[in-house]
Amino acid sequence: MVALRPDIVDRNGQLLATSVSTASIFAEPRNIVDPDEASELLNGVFPDLNASDLRAKLASKKAFAWIARHVTPRQQAEVHRLGIPGVGFWPESKRVYPNGRLAAHVLGATNIDGTGIAGIEKYLDTHGLDDLSRAGLNIERGDLKPVTLSLDLRVQHALQEELEKGLRKYKAAAAAGVVYDVNSGEVLALSSLPDFDPFNPADALDPARINRINVGVFEMGSTLKALTTAMALDSGKVGINSTFDTSTGVLRWGKQTIHEYHGTGRSLTVPEVFVHSSNIGSAKMALMVGVQGHQEFLRKMGMLDRLRTELPESAAPIVPSRWGELNTMTIAFGHGLAVAPLQAVMAVGALVNGGKLIRPTFLKRSTPEASEQAQQVVKPETSEALRYVMRLNAVKGSASRAAVPGYFVGGKTGTAEKVINGRYAHDRLFTTFMAIVPADAPKYLFLTVMDEPQGIPETFGQAAAAWNSGAVTGHVIERVAPMLLAPRFNPPMAPFPTMERLHAWGTQG
Repeated sequence: MVALRPDIVDRNGQLLATSVSTASIFAEPRNIVDPDEASELLNGVFPDLNASDLRAKLASKKAFAWIARHVTPRQQAEVHRLGIPGVGFWPESKRVYPNGRLAAHVLGATNIDGTGIAGIEKYLDTHGLDDLSRAGLNIERGDLKPVTLSLDLRVQHALQEELEKGLRKYKAAAAAGVVYDVNSGEVLALSSLPDFDPFNPADALDPARINRINVGVFEMGSTLKALTTAMALDSGKVGINSTFDTSTGVLRWGKQTIHEYHGTGRSLTVPEVFVHSSNIGSAKMALMVGVQGHQEFLRKMGMLDRLRTELPESAAPIVPSRWGELNTMTIAFGHGLAVAPLQAVMAVGALVNGGKLIRPTFLKRSTPEASEQAQQVVKPETSEALRYVMRLNAVKGSASRAAVPGYFVGGKTGTAEKVINGRYAHDRLFTTFMAIVPADAPKYLFLTVMDEPQGIPETFGQAAAAWNSGAVTGHVIERVAPMLLAPRFNPPMAPFPTMERLHAWGTQG
């Protein structure tokens, strides 16, 4: 018997992919007595087959030819009743996905021969299945242990459904999202829409259906200000109460001018730079660290190299070929560096989990296992500062639309203009929202991205991230957080002891 593929299950043992036994119809043309009659009879069972091609195939002198692959039991029985000499049945297996399109970009697909061609299915082949098959080993179904993914089917369903609602509501070209365990690096859910049917993956190569979380690279907008803030604080050159003059609302550098999106007309402290999403403040923070220090920090955070996971599909970031001070200034607020969103998730996860960079995984993994390969990238006190400012942003800033009661949410929005034909298009936005839950001791990070969302009457025509990606993230947290965490309706006592001693803003909300 042909070696079968192992089942794929979610972290709770729920079936995501399995193989079923099928039969395929083949012919031995040399043994076909009457090709005309045989082709006519077979066309009666398979009317979609091209009659002339079938007749030519049966009239050839070949030793073997496929007639139809993976036929139904009824079709097999009808061919059997025909009793055509030289026509036989070949036992095969076919991959099926009980949940339809759910988690399609993670699971991937197999081809008609049962070989993995994308996603985890391809990963399985590159990690042993193809070697066993080529060696001619007969592996029975029961000998293959299920492959357990990090995905949680419940979380995946909720994420995908809320993304579908958001895609329709905001008339976006695409939407994607992730739910990520910041302490283990496990991806609990990943969805990118539009997607494809893994059972019939004919449209999987459509550019509109790429996995925007792993394969797409985008300028992430103001969500990267989290990295800039952490870099500045961790360098020791900036303190939580350092101030930056943003009063003019513009920063001129050579021939270039940097503007504020929401200017305040005054100097801002570091938390205020974050909450007001100040481009000028972020640029000045990055300049204090310097170009070389900025590059070293981003490389340490995994932002300048291709991110490798179990999914074979990935993309390298787009990094400036010449990186000067102006590049550092614009990258500081999220323009001029394009990365896969999962890279940004990994980096921000490290900033809030105590400072440990953990490579994301789509296989089930414990926190101790993750800690063995974690790399300390920022000081624990820097991590506390990032949790603190992200919580402030949920209480006082643009993350308020995702501040679900009971879960002490923190977050950051990002709105970036897309680059079209080498120029920024003001009316084509890529919006992002990252949220951490709970902000005092984060366990999960939620990311939502929307590609070209439109302003609608409910958002007063606005299409910035807070109105769409932020709102969708809030709906996802409302549904998912109760599956993963018990709510706390009394805010934690002294959640950020060092920061609250140094800085006067409240985070309770």
